[in-house]
Amino acid sequence: MKLAVEFPSVVYREGPEAVARLAGAMDEIGFDQLDIFDHVVMGHDTQGREKNRYPAKMPIMEAFATLGYVAACTSRIGLGTEVLVLPQRDPVLTAKQASTLDTLSGGRLRLGLGVGWQESEYEALGQDFRNRGRRMDEAIAVLRACWGQDPIDFEGEFYRVEAMAMEPKPPRGADLPIWIGGHSEAALRRAGRYGDGWMGVASEELFENGDQAIASIRCYADRAGRDPETLEFQAQVSPPPRPGNESDRTFYTEPDRVAEAAAKLGELGFDSVALNLTGLFLAGARSVDAMIDGAGALHDRLRAELG
Repeated sequence: MKLAVEFPSVVYREGPEAVARLAGAMDEIGFDQLDIFDHVVMGHDTQGREKNRYPAKMPIMEAFATLGYVAACTSRIGLGTEVLVLPQRDPVLTAKQASTLDTLSGGRLRLGLGVGWQESEYEALGQDFRNRGRRMDEAIAVLRACWGQDPIDFEGEFYRVEAMAMEPKPPRGADLPIWIGGHSEAALRRAGRYGDGWMGVASEELFENGDQAIASIRCYADRAGRDPETLEFQAQVSPPPRPGNESDRTFYTEPDRVAEAAAKLGELGFDSVALNLTGLFLAGARSVDAMIDGAGALHDRLRAELG
């Protein structure tokens, strides 16, 4: 089983060197993948707005900028987003950022994509929240066109590219891996039709029905004429920490719970699990050294039990 870490933006408070040191340690410890969350802005709770799932001032570094910095501090570990909210970004610019990062990292990028949930963020970025699903599907096609075509020609409902070139192309061209996040039926269908993998967010439903979600994705892939066996699946071992949930805050202080959750996900068909280092921070690992020690111990425990 592959082991991933979700990188904690909060570490920037210790300075740029701390970000580099933590990323380098995850590489040296032997984690397979380092992912970073994406939000450009977070909404304060206001009258008439859906209550935010997380604190408005939660630190979140910009995904591509952070991964570019991390790429220079590491040599082996895979780099990715979990997940980039694609419909609130320009897909041609996103394709350029991704191809540059993949080139400079030596082909280590895995682009995790989702439609997001925060309408106020879409509004702040001047994008339409209501048609984000349709634009997501079309934007994925734009990415593939930019990475694989020359000249680039694309005509869709929302995006148009005519006789353009983009260099550098990613080392893997249009085959740069795209993974899909989300639990809606539309997200599962998208993962099967267009994705190379699926990212599941830990929840009670995931631990009960994750195998059914995987089966649905494979079914959608088969219907689209794709080989379902080529798809990969990753899941978080615990939900993202949220205010007021003390069980989430103590999860990473209990290695038995972490190992049990990872083993359960393996039984459901996931071939990769992700540890949330922000959860480790909230559980008491309040320094880079403490996070390195805690992540290293969990890595060794999971490798010993899961292989």
